Amino acid sequence: MFCVIYRSPLRDQTYLYVEKKDDFSRVPEALLRGFGRPQFAMMLPLDGRKKLVNADIEKVKTALQEQGYYLQLPPPAESLLKRHLENSK
Repeated sequence: MFCVIYRSPLRDQTYLYVEKKDDFSRVPEALLRGFGRPQFAMMLPLDGRKKLVNADIEKVKTALQEQGYYLQLPPPAESLLKRHLENSK
């Protein structure tokens, strides 16, 4: 199984995974509007791979099979206040 990964020009660290290059037919129109015009990042084989950098590979495979796409959002922003309070104890 291969996937094609696109980055969002509108949202930092947001990626869209699809099964075939330039095939967004199964991606909801509203999602594409908020994502912006997808910019090709890479093509990646998923078979034999045990993990991805910022996504759970099993969730990616399941989403691709069931809905035809996977949306990777950026990790939540770190709370600097929380970190400061923890370090000052």
